[in-house]
Amino acid sequence: EREIAKISRKVVKQLETSNKKIVNLNHKNIEKYSGIKKFRNNEIEKNNLVGITNGLAWTEVGGEILSIEVLLSMGKGKLTITGKLGDVMKESIQAAVSYVKSQSLNLGINPQDFDKYDIHVHVPEGATPKDGPSAGIAIFCSLVSSLTSNKVRKDVAMTGEITLRGRVLP
Repeated sequence: EREIAKISRKVVKQLETSNKKIVNLNHKNIEKYSGIKKFRNNEIEKNNLVGITNGLAWTEVGGEILSIEVLLSMGKGKLTITGKLGDVMKESIQAAVSYVKSQSLNLGINPQDFDKYDIHVHVPEGATPKDGPSAGIAIFCSLVSSLTSNKVRKDVAMTGEITLRGRVLP
């Protein structure tokens, strides 16, 4: 609404300060009226990647796309969680890791990998607080992707909590 109002004010100003009777807006001149392009920090990835899944987040003004990233490194099975995450998100990560461990053979994951690799779960854009019970399935997919080296589709986003038994809740 604000963007449309801004464009409308500029069109009215142009009509009042010139001899024009009509202003046509089209895809060629709309940028002139809308101003500088806004920076979007929640763009989706350009390629399918291993260990990065798009999650959906609720905000007061609508919603956002969150990237859930999982990275494995040689280690002793330590779990690291970073990003400005609330308690509910941290619990979602713990539940997803537990479920992946319990189903590792069914998922094509060597159970000994959990002792060989440190798992780092990161939700970027650290300045934005993130909490809520909706990232479990995205975390699960990022974990499985990293542990199996399977890429996650960049054009899919998901939401829903995962339980210790693998059910995805709305």
